[in-house]
Amino acid sequence: MAYDKFSDQMLIDAFVSGDKKCIGVLIDRYKDKVYSYILLNVKNPTIADDIFQDTFLKVMSSLRSRSYSEEGKFLPWVMRIAHNLVIDYFRYDRNNGMTSSDENEYVLNSTSLSDSTVEDRIVEEQIFSDVRKLLDYLPEEQKEVIMLRHYGGMSFKEIADATNVSINTALGRMRYAIMNLRRLVEEKSIILTK
Repeated sequence: MAYDKFSDQMLIDAFVSGDKKCIGVLIDRYKDKVYSYILLNVKNPTIADDIFQDTFLKVMSSLRSRSYSEEGKFLPWVMRIAHNLVIDYFRYDRNNGMTSSDENEYVLNSTSLSDSTVEDRIVEEQIFSDVRKLLDYLPEEQKEVIMLRHYGGMSFKEIADATNVSINTALGRMRYAIMNLRRLVEEKSIILTK
């Protein structure tokens, strides 16, 4: 059966009806976006793996219990679950006095970099690292919209749904985030071109 041609809702319906292969297709379809979003937030591949697994365990549990009711909005729903688990991790982390790694070396697992030269990859990694560090200077809601849009690949409609704000608010947060990033680049004299 050609599951890759199924819509998300068709896969969900088939999974709920007992076709276990369908959940694998859904996970494969969105794993890169979900995992990248988690990793960029927690900055630790081991923790990101755990949160990623927990995300899809919650997804499967919710689908089995038939509590998923957001037809046509599967990815934003999954991203909201991942986002909530990331928040839970940081709450637990803060409450237990744990520290987390600030390593960015695992973040750049992009196939788009595979055809470039070693020098190009080093420059791109440095640019990516500089921009990623700048995100930490943004207000939380601006950082969130950047992460969901550029690292999660979500549309502004999906971001609005996932964060429970209007599309205009999501767009406004992105606009202010970009303005703030430009200001930070100038202040810190960062060169973002090869």
